[in-house]
Amino acid sequence: MELRQLRYFVTVAEELHFGRAAERLHIVQPAVSQQIRRLERALGVSLFSRTTRSVVLTEAGSRFLPHARAVLAAADRAADSVADFRDVRLLRLGTSEGLGDRLDVLLSAFARLAPSVSLELLHAPTLQRLQRVRDGSLDATIVRGSWPASGLDLTPLWTDEVLVALPASHPLAASAVVPFASLASLPVRLSPPARNQPLYDLVVSCCREAGFEPVLGKEFTTAQDTLGTLGFGRPHWTVFYRAHANLLPVPGVAFRPLRDPTPRMPTYLATSSDRRVTPEVVALIEAARTVEAG
Repeated sequence: MELRQLRYFVTVAEELHFGRAAERLHIVQPAVSQQIRRLERALGVSLFSRTTRSVVLTEAGSRFLPHARAVLAAADRAADSVADFRDVRLLRLGTSEGLGDRLDVLLSAFARLAPSVSLELLHAPTLQRLQRVRDGSLDATIVRGSWPASGLDLTPLWTDEVLVALPASHPLAASAVVPFASLASLPVRLSPPARNQPLYDLVVSCCREAGFEPVLGKEFTTAQDTLGTLGFGRPHWTVFYRAHANLLPVPGVAFRPLRDPTPRMPTYLATSSDRRVTPEVVALIEAARTVEAG
């Protein structure tokens, strides 16, 4: 077994979807599937039951999951034990989905402000990242919207505009700006509250402010799958942060600003309230302010 295979397994077990797991891991889906198959061969058991519609843990997978997490946690502790002997300082940062070009600007600004600091990025579900900040295995994490903040300090970083994604062939795509009320008759694909409560609440509240209850369609899965369906399936809509949409030129899909109301999502840097703010975190906050200013 390799640590990489265990990380892939845990990520798939948390997402129960190979595409979403690949997005979290910042790799292509076939690589995830290949490593899971190798792990299963090494163990001599099937860890997941796969169909065209679902991925679920087998009984063996459920039994293996806590042990895989324990091995990964032990590996992290082993690396942390020699942190004081490293010549290069390390900042461990949790990242959020859909940061898009904002992340590139943030990393470039941070490198200019703290050239001797090595930055390690971790992508995981928001609640998991917040807990890792509390327990010290992350120095900070980027979060969008309001989450349980016990034991955390939240520093405002920037505000993201939320755009509507529509079929390019739909009449609304011809408008430079789309009124929220004009979406009332179309189904919307959203991440479920369990995955992204702040964005779900923002969209639903905007719909209600515009005078209608949203027609909920299928759940938002991955950006690739959702946009592929949006461009060539039945008319519906979803939302993307502008920074993410800037990197997603998708045939058949149009991204447009919204008005009446205009949805915006605040973004924060979460740090532990029980630990001192290090110079590395201060540099990160300053870098994030340059992102907002830009």
